[in-house]
Amino acid sequence: MTSGPIRTKVVILIALISLAVILISAYFLGFLEIRRDIDIVVSMPMRGTSVGPDAVNGMKLALEESGYKSGGRKIELTIKDDGNEKGEWLASKEWEIATEAAGDKQVMVYVGPFNSGAAKISIPITNGSGLPQVSPGNTWPGLTKPGFSIGEPEAFYPTRIRTYFRVCPTDDLQGPAAANWAKELGFQKIYIFDDGQAYGKGIADLFEKRAYDLGLEIYGHQTINTLSQDITENIEDIRKSDIDLIYFGGITTSGAIPLLSRIKEAGIRAGFMGSDGLMEQAFIDQAGMTAEGAYITQVGIPPSEMTGKGREFVDKYRSRYSIEPGTYSGFGYEAMNTVIAAIEKAKNKDRAGILDALSKTSDHDGIFGKWSFDVNGDTSLSLVSGNRIQNREFVFQKLITEER
Repeated sequence: MTSGPIRTKVVILIALISLAVILISAYFLGFLEIRRDIDIVVSMPMRGTSVGPDAVNGMKLALEESGYKSGGRKIELTIKDDGNEKGEWLASKEWEIATEAAGDKQVMVYVGPFNSGAAKISIPITNGSGLPQVSPGNTWPGLTKPGFSIGEPEAFYPTRIRTYFRVCPTDDLQGPAAANWAKELGFQKIYIFDDGQAYGKGIADLFEKRAYDLGLEIYGHQTINTLSQDITENIEDIRKSDIDLIYFGGITTSGAIPLLSRIKEAGIRAGFMGSDGLMEQAFIDQAGMTAEGAYITQVGIPPSEMTGKGREFVDKYRSRYSIEPGTYSGFGYEAMNTVIAAIEKAKNKDRAGILDALSKTSDHDGIFGKWSFDVNGDTSLSLVSGNRIQNREFVFQKLITEER
């Protein structure tokens, strides 16, 4: 006869085994939901510039509205800084963040980066592991479209499967639209500077090409490789000439502020036009009165001009953060809402399932209107705005959208 203590242990063991069988059976029969969380990694410059924090604020607002859940799973958000204290993106940081995210099987989506040059680092890494990537800010066309740079975009997709998407229009729209606007404003003789990065040089080249086609005179085109680069000779040439517009392709942290200072110190009265890498409060704060009167283009439309769902977003953003949304706040919000919707629609809540759902995004009713992803992973949105800095604020002038 089995003793009392032994009999008790046997009964407990049998009970535990029976419970395990019941739980496993219930799971496979769909009576019990046992789900893993979904991790999302965000890579953006978070210091020295306002574009990263602005975009992240938009992402967090979208997640808060969803309760940090989608498709029955909880979403965990991890914010990584791919820049230095000046806001300049670092290749080593972007490589490290993307590699870590790609190797973590819990991470289902990679959101970012902001800079197109950084995207050239991370896209091949996320692509190689099948990790879906969605950017709110990359605008260099060659990341997805052929014909802009040798070897692009094939070099970014080692698996030959597109895993990268972006919710913002690209510079093959913005650059030519800016040149059209320059002519419309009456400018005739132009000097171009760029920061040498994928985004800055790319959009400057596109601006230059359209300007030539329009019959505008390009006096010179100089790449500023470092903030300390001596451009005295270029400034002197501009001062002695009758140039009426200086165009800069690049971001706030890559030479725009020193360039503006040198222009003003030399007494040059030419107009100044920049791309949306300057469309942030940090540019106005750092440039001060030297930026007054500058013309700045941007993809999308500014918060002040949004209507419908866009206006609702602006009101919610103001209420949540007690500040005005930045240029990329809306694109951050749009990117995260696209991810949330894809997770909800995915048959399998894994990388492959979410990727498939993202690629099928169609007629998404967002804050900029309805749009879809095309076969390249690009948005069908085609809005470009012209703005001017007046009294230390960006003031909307008009839509300058260039027809595709």
